[in-house]
Amino acid sequence: MNHSQWKTRRTRKFLGESVEESAAYTEAGYAFALGQAVHDRRTGLGLSQSELARRAGMTQPQISHIEGGDSVPTLPLLTRLAKALDASLSIDLDGDHAAFAFTAHDHHRPDEPASGGSSSVA
Repeated sequence: MNHSQWKTRRTRKFLGESVEESAAYTEAGYAFALGQAVHDRRTGLGLSQSELARRAGMTQPQISHIEGGDSVPTLPLLTRLAKALDASLSIDLDGDHAAFAFTAHDHHRPDEPASGGSSSVA
């Protein structure tokens, strides 16, 4: 088969062809969605990667790798990230679907609007 005959996954799906996703492809989607949730919460707080790293006892490159979907942190590290982001982390795993949501801790006064959370889905 030459390159002109290759079809992307998206093209095959569009044409109604069956597309099987490898385990590595699915895992990469999870890592990317988690990274996006970290990025969204961090930028929502106005934090730099360096500041988040300092708060979580990590390095800036580690934060960059997580946000880029290049690594999946352990549960203890996710706990530190959630604390550093002043939020709780909800993970919903359902077959090939995953959702990651950081929800801000409720520290507002009754007369202030609550700040929302952010989520990312794979």
